[in-house]
Amino acid sequence: MTALPNIDRLLSAATDKGEVPGVVALAATAQGPVYQGAAGKRALPAGPDMTVDSVFWIASMTKAITSTAAMQLVERGKLSLDKPISEVLPELASPKVLEGFDAAGEPKLRPAKRPITLRHLITHTAGFGYDIWSADLLRYEEKKGIPGIISCENLALTMPLTFDPGDRWDYGINIDWIGKAVERVSGQTLGAFFRENLFEPLGMKDTGFKLGEAQRARLVGMHTREPNGSLAPMPFEIPQEPEFQMGGGGLYGTAGDYLAFEQMILNEGRANGKQVLKPETVRAMGENQMGALNVRLLKTAIPPYSNDAEFFPGMVKKWGLGFMISTERVPGGRSAGSLTWAGLGNTYFWIDPAKRIAGVIMMQLVPFADGKSLDLYDKFEKAIYAAVA
Repeated sequence: MTALPNIDRLLSAATDKGEVPGVVALAATAQGPVYQGAAGKRALPAGPDMTVDSVFWIASMTKAITSTAAMQLVERGKLSLDKPISEVLPELASPKVLEGFDAAGEPKLRPAKRPITLRHLITHTAGFGYDIWSADLLRYEEKKGIPGIISCENLALTMPLTFDPGDRWDYGINIDWIGKAVERVSGQTLGAFFRENLFEPLGMKDTGFKLGEAQRARLVGMHTREPNGSLAPMPFEIPQEPEFQMGGGGLYGTAGDYLAFEQMILNEGRANGKQVLKPETVRAMGENQMGALNVRLLKTAIPPYSNDAEFFPGMVKKWGLGFMISTERVPGGRSAGSLTWAGLGNTYFWIDPAKRIAGVIMMQLVPFADGKSLDLYDKFEKAIYAAVA
């Protein structure tokens, strides 16, 4: 592990100034970890000090793990990227597209023009969205009495599409449906499949849908950014006895566990002497799988929970089989072709296959795409490249 006191100071300065409540940041090369650090508090105003083994809600960083599980099943011939997913999930046999609302406020729905495939779901091109970035879906939920996805109720998945499969990119409940598909073809709960096929081989002992006593003792509290810029504690927890385990955002875990997952991707599917994924599968996961479509700005419909969100505005972004792909080099940071995504509570990661560097930084506050959190993420990334690239 490299001693990088400048990064320690960077993290401490952000928490000392009240820019973020607490932070854990780790990085590795293909050879192993190169940095780990923690600063601030697990919970404001006077919670315990943050430690590198603190447990976070990793939210949508769950998606890359669920996508990886799906690709293991593609390798085994249990799932197909391009057959209709309705062969596995008959619930998706007749998807409907929401085209707005009539004069009486009733939703206008029509049949989708083509079937949904696993490739559509895994690249976020199936037509599903999230209420947090769609006023129409928010209105549909209110009209039909459908709970938000965080409820982990099956009813939350009964949402229409907002466009035909394959027509565009939009971010939504796609990966929750993939989680259902993993369960359906494996005969296991999603958590059990993860544990057997990913967490145990990778040594991810603190990651799961359900918080054990040991994890709860190190749990980081959620916070909210107040209008004046200050931070306040916010009660929050993913349902611990859910109707379904949320493959799109239900996991809790540590930064160290997530870095182990990233290192497996960096090492072409290999970890602890085991081949978790085939090298050609890992390469495909990091390649553009959406053709001419591009990742777009997410415009907030619920400002307390997300700002408008887009990584690297002005850069063309693609989606692979589990990750967003940046198509240009970031000056001072990651290479073109790097893989990335994030979680709603301002947890972020990147994997740079060209320079063989991976990093993860975790905070716990909303709204997503918080300016001060993103600034700290950017500074951390560039400090890592300055030290080891």
